Amino acid sequence: MRSTDQQTARPEGAPPAEPAAPELLELAAEFPAAGRAQWRDLVAGVLRKAGRDELPEPVEDALRVPVATGVTVAPLYTAEDAGDLPSLAGVPGLPPFVRGSRAGAAGVTAAGGADTEVPAGWDVRQRHADPDVTGTREAIAADLDNGVSSLWLVCGEGAVPVESLGEVLADVLLDLAPVSLSGGLPAAEAFLALVAGRTDLAPGGCLGLDPLGVQAATGVEQDLTGLADLARRAPAGWRSVVVDGTVFADAGASAVEELGCAVAAGVAYLRALTDQGLGVDEAFGQLEFRFAASADQFTTIAGLRAARRLWDRVGEASGVPAEARAMRQHAVTSSVMVTKHDPWVNMLRTTVACFAAGVGGADVVTVQPFDAALGLPDAFARRIARNTQSLLVEEGSLARVLDPAGGSWYVESLTEDLAQAAWAWFTEIERAGGLAAALSSGLVGERIAAAWADRGHRLATRTDAITGVSEFPNPAEVLPTRRPAAAPPSGGLPRVRAAAAFEDLRDAVEAVEPRPRVHLATLGPVARHTARATFAANLFGAGGLQTSTGDRAAGFADAGTTVACICGTDRDYAADAADLAAELRAAGAGQVWLAGPPSLDVDGSLDGIDGYVYAGCDAIAVLRRTLEQLGVPDEGHGGHHGPEEVTT
Repeated sequence: MRSTDQQTARPEGAPPAEPAAPELLELAAEFPAAGRAQWRDLVAGVLRKAGRDELPEPVEDALRVPVATGVTVAPLYTAEDAGDLPSLAGVPGLPPFVRGSRAGAAGVTAAGGADTEVPAGWDVRQRHADPDVTGTREAIAADLDNGVSSLWLVCGEGAVPVESLGEVLADVLLDLAPVSLSGGLPAAEAFLALVAGRTDLAPGGCLGLDPLGVQAATGVEQDLTGLADLARRAPAGWRSVVVDGTVFADAGASAVEELGCAVAAGVAYLRALTDQGLGVDEAFGQLEFRFAASADQFTTIAGLRAARRLWDRVGEASGVPAEARAMRQHAVTSSVMVTKHDPWVNMLRTTVACFAAGVGGADVVTVQPFDAALGLPDAFARRIARNTQSLLVEEGSLARVLDPAGGSWYVESLTEDLAQAAWAWFTEIERAGGLAAALSSGLVGERIAAAWADRGHRLATRTDAITGVSEFPNPAEVLPTRRPAAAPPSGGLPRVRAAAAFEDLRDAVEAVEPRPRVHLATLGPVARHTARATFAANLFGAGGLQTSTGDRAAGFADAGTTVACICGTDRDYAADAADLAAELRAAGAGQVWLAGPPSLDVDGSLDGIDGYVYAGCDAIAVLRRTLEQLGVPDEGHGGHHGPEEVTT
């Protein structure tokens, strides 16, 4: 940029000088251009300094992180990664609908009476499953008065009584607030009887039939006949069938399995509806898709975008006109990610998931209350859930931009990768005879179990950290109490939660009085042992175990435990760890851990060490072995884990 002393003086009265030429304003012009090859050289240098002698080609593969079955994300994305992906040329509201199912939305007049309209946002839908009819009625009124635009009623045993639908909805203006049902044919029939003869119902509701979702959850094969009859009787602007992908997500499926199973279910419903006399266009308009939105925001964003592309391809192959092929999406914050312990952190998780659902283009969003894993939510939890959406729409203006992630090399590449992997899984299901057959044969269950096993390993090693549970637990917390929610269907695919393994161990420990503990035997001054002592205390705390600390074996006898963990530096270990282990054994220790990796004992001189705790170790295995030593029952969560399972 040209300096002021190079500029000539402007005569008095002369017009302002023209702005400097653009080339003079390029602040990076004096720096050499950086290319991917140069970046790779720098990455390789850092990895070699970290001890990585053998590096893959290209080197960035060493830094790839898995986000779904067969899908990983790279540390760097450039224009060449996105290439000429079809979504880059897409337009919101037009096929392949990657950029959104609508080109705009019914807006509201801007402040000041201007003609400009802004998008109204997505449909804010609150879930209700409380069997207390009076309480549910009051909760619905509070929701609708404070930002919720539609209702999701879970009906059946232990939830909203089907026979009480009329009482529950007595105060609801159904011409303004659409309703989505879960409860199968009984709930759908009860609602249709309730609104018989009305032609003024607000569009956007759903009768919620999902027999394949029931089969997935219960293992009982379902009859798809009668779907078209309900579709013909559905109110104008309503849908009769929901394709619930959350059934698969709740069983541990990655985004790939959830998307592939959802598309397979959608195709099965299309076949059933058209076989029963509906036109393919009409059948397409009867389906609403429900997906889980997780705190992995970019996978959620890309997953919703990929789902629309997949469904558009199904419509194209089925001969559906372009204007009728858009997928209607209902995103629900994931049940897998919520925790029972430190449940307030769930507010942050659901905020990220809601943000991702909005950016990903979901038509309807449900934020589950932060206490959902504890039971039925209270009024405060429901208020936070709905205000999360209101804040993002009204204060964050998240709905003012269509497809804000569009054009991002990372998001576009991830969208394509998820779409390709999910389509491959969908076609595998089709080759197996369709979703119903794949569920009955165990194909779907086995694939989801494999995906969850991969995720479970990352959770156990704390590669996927769970704040407040596997990392930074709060041992002094007092959990809120909630009324129990209805037990979910069982007999088919399982229901999992990421925090369950840690929370089960913690619950077992907290049932014992006095609380079991591990003694941290430190070596050297505080500055040398603090880092590893803190790490060890955090790991054992994830299982609910308290810790005491003492120099060497001091205080061990008074700690009331038979488990110790030596904490210090590598140099201290080489000099004193073996002797300290012997001292601890003499003082009554039945199990001695060492805070550090197994590589510290390269020459086999660290006698008396039972195992190692370090970043990347199997924390679940460490905790189970520790509880076994302390005599804490761990029923139903696996047996003995040998040293080789802990230290590898």
